[in-house]
Amino acid sequence: MAMIHLLLLPFLCILTTAAVSRPTSTPPPISPPLPPAPKIPLVPVLFVIGDSSVDSGTNNFLGSFARADRLPYGRDLATHQPTGRFCNGRIPVDYLALRLGLPFVPSFLGQTGTVEDMLHGLNFASAAAGIIFTSGSELGQHVSLSQQIQQFTDTYQQFVLSMGQQAAVDLISNSVLYISIGINDYIHYYLRNQSNVQNVYFPWSFNRFLASTVKQEIKNLYSINVRKVVVMGLPPIGCAPRYLCEYKVKDGQCVEEINNMVMEFNFVMRFMIEELNEDLPYSHIIFCDVFQGSMDMLKKSKQYGFKVTTDACCGLGDYKGFLMCLSPDMACSNASDHIWWDQFHPTDTVNAILADNVWNGLHTKMCYPMNLEDVVASTY
Repeated sequence: MAMIHLLLLPFLCILTTAAVSRPTSTPPPISPPLPPAPKIPLVPVLFVIGDSSVDSGTNNFLGSFARADRLPYGRDLATHQPTGRFCNGRIPVDYLALRLGLPFVPSFLGQTGTVEDMLHGLNFASAAAGIIFTSGSELGQHVSLSQQIQQFTDTYQQFVLSMGQQAAVDLISNSVLYISIGINDYIHYYLRNQSNVQNVYFPWSFNRFLASTVKQEIKNLYSINVRKVVVMGLPPIGCAPRYLCEYKVKDGQCVEEINNMVMEFNFVMRFMIEELNEDLPYSHIIFCDVFQGSMDMLKKSKQYGFKVTTDACCGLGDYKGFLMCLSPDMACSNASDHIWWDQFHPTDTVNAILADNVWNGLHTKMCYPMNLEDVVASTY
């Protein structure tokens, strides 16, 4: 997901927010409780490829408007400081790292380049990145999917040179790769009709094109001994404050035409993951349907403890979805009872629930054919 690209466009929504909550002091951290951590790591390394849903600071080093290096991003972390994560607190891979007994995974561009640093894990994700190389390019620099995979491949070669071929193979094949990308190909490409794409591809054909591209990239990763992979589906951005505002919806009803495209992509991607597991011996690749897990929270919001399901915690305009989160004055006082943190990104609380579902389906089943806990326990 990405920072909003409409700062210089005319107002499309009526600004109805007369006053903005102004915290008088730095709020205490209200992130969800951390999951239990095993005494020893369950896998050697966690690698992350993706977009702003899992960016841990890559874009801090790039010339991009898609950056989360200022408050109120990160305000509910123990440090109360921004880290580059597009959230008030932690992102899903932070919670999963703890489940795996690993430290938080640093940004690839933020580490020293030594093999010792890389052995703590690497996060290649870049906000505004898409499956298509040019998706999100109007926001400035980003690292696309193909570029991230090249960075991963270069890292593997460094491991081979440092520790030897067999040790590198053992390390990579027993580690977990988490992939979360694709939403910017809708936000910044298809829905904006870049390159006249809507006249070239109907939604179904576009979805198949994206999914087949991801499928081929996973095959490329398999060739360098990646075996345990989590592929995240796309979230219901038709329910995101940005589109509730843009489409001038009433009563907070989700934009169905957008959500239908997301559901189609997830359907195709899940099918292609099934094919990959059949075609690639000894692989353990799972697909986790973020749409399914997110809609469960939206439909059962009271059971999950959410009070606000349509408005962002931080932003301005109808549903706080017109302007992106620019300053602490724009943010609500308590993000934990909101589903949406800003125009497109969920709160720390939502990320914790999604991570629980990826790990063992704690709240609702999201992953197929198994959960990450099962993948970690599997051998070949």
